[in-house]
Amino acid sequence: MTGLIVASAVIILDQATKWWVVTIFMNPPRVVDVWPFFSVVMVWNRGITFGFLGDAPFWGRWALVGLSLAIVAILLLWLRRAETKWRAAAIGLIIGGALGNVIDRVNYGAVADFLDFHVTGYHWPAFNFADSAITLGVAIMFFDALFKPKETV
Repeated sequence: MTGLIVASAVIILDQATKWWVVTIFMNPPRVVDVWPFFSVVMVWNRGITFGFLGDAPFWGRWALVGLSLAIVAILLLWLRRAETKWRAAAIGLIIGGALGNVIDRVNYGAVADFLDFHVTGYHWPAFNFADSAITLGVAIMFFDALFKPKETV
């Protein structure tokens, strides 16, 4: 249950922040410098991570939707077997983030990215709340696996 609650919360927060940025805050689109290292921008990402496959033809959008949904289906099976609340929450973060971006692809043909970090000439590609949830979920899974007590035979 924990994973589904987390996934639902991520989807709601992701879609709410994207709606606010797209329809209110970035209307018209511009760059809003919040801090010297952080800006809010409006970027439509037609690809996957860092815009990879962004130039794919029209069917590429639907291939990415199908791939994302297949991964979510596998994660849902994995969620049913989650041994800890941490692992369930991590899987929920990944599922929620993936579905948040799928909703964008279906509705807009691209994912709305708007968080823009840049430090001393290094510029991280813009991302969104769903991307952050996926990254956090993967990090939790990694640390959960790394520090999980070893089972003895």
